Amino acid sequence: MFDSISDHKELSQSLNQVIASYFNEFHREKCYLGLQFRQGKRDMIQINVPAGDLHKLLQAKHSDNNDPDSGKNRPEVEGHTDEVKEYITKRLKKDKPWILGTLTANISPEKIKVVKLARELCLVVIPRGVKLDITDGQHRKRAIDELINSSQGELIGDNDFPITLVLEKDFKQCQMDFRDMAQSRALDQSLLLSFGEFEGYIGIMKTVQEKVPMFKDKTETIKKSPSIKNKLLYTRNYIAKMVSCAFANDAKAELENWNVATSSIALVTALNKFFTECEQTKHIFETEVKNLTVEEVGKFKENCILGRSVGLEVLGRLLYFTYDQESNYFDSSKVSQLAQLDWLYSSQIWHGNIIRIELNPKDPTKAYKISATMGSVKSAVDKVKIHLGWMSPPPNQFQLY
Repeated sequence: MFDSISDHKELSQSLNQVIASYFNEFHREKCYLGLQFRQGKRDMIQINVPAGDLHKLLQAKHSDNNDPDSGKNRPEVEGHTDEVKEYITKRLKKDKPWILGTLTANISPEKIKVVKLARELCLVVIPRGVKLDITDGQHRKRAIDELINSSQGELIGDNDFPITLVLEKDFKQCQMDFRDMAQSRALDQSLLLSFGEFEGYIGIMKTVQEKVPMFKDKTETIKKSPSIKNKLLYTRNYIAKMVSCAFANDAKAELENWNVATSSIALVTALNKFFTECEQTKHIFETEVKNLTVEEVGKFKENCILGRSVGLEVLGRLLYFTYDQESNYFDSSKVSQLAQLDWLYSSQIWHGNIIRIELNPKDPTKAYKISATMGSVKSAVDKVKIHLGWMSPPPNQFQLY
């Protein structure tokens, strides 16, 4: 413990002078404060690097030409760099916080100089011309470089990025390091949505799940698919897709500028009306999950397309054609028309689009095959619109339902 605040200030000033002297000594090199640590029999150092230094300090030696031994990390994934840039620029435009994970790089220890200062605190000196080889984070690094050199360079230029520096000269060990880091399991979309910011389609989705009994306590919020034995019908991803379709007729629309509160009220009202009036959903809608049986849940999912992701997508796209954006209102009479449709697999209206009949099924009880392609969904929506008189059939085609 310090005897006084002045003692603490004096120690800080002394430390600053020591560090400044080293920076002066190595001013022609790249110098960074670091924290040394050991993990898995490896010596590592954590440093923080200004955005503008990344392109001078890091290099990506990715594998190519079908030869994994040609580099130290994975081949570039087309489009992934653009996804990282889009994430950052969206947050910048909204003046919102954003974060990127730590980059990992490798360097042979004899190529750099490590000056120990106190305990784990050190100074890392990287000579001119020496670059660190990325073992994880090449797309993030490239995204930052491209943003720095873009018209938004000033917005990102004052940020720092952490690098975990692995002191290792064995090329094969570097490759194994990459493999080991790459084996972490990808997060399911439902879990990502659960941690999404309460705005746009995520905010509306969360409100709909809570306020519509068809979804409340019957939706998986973490895993990729719902568990029938746990009496779960949907995942948040199903509902989010339906929300985007209902307001924008686009399963990927993020609805960034939509008012969550008023939009949620409009959609919740429409959905509660629909599920109450729909013969195939009325029982599930009105029954709390604790009173439902596993058999009832299983039967519903086996027989009704509204128990599937594609069914909710079709419903969302049909609701879009009942929506008046100016008044923020779903036409109740048209919602009732949708509720009167037969939403069972056996209904002819779904055959030839999202439902395909297998002539010689291996399991006679499962003769239906679901198609969730964009073409199948569009065909199903158009068929319903023709049936309800919301659009005219194409010339020389007969209504089949």
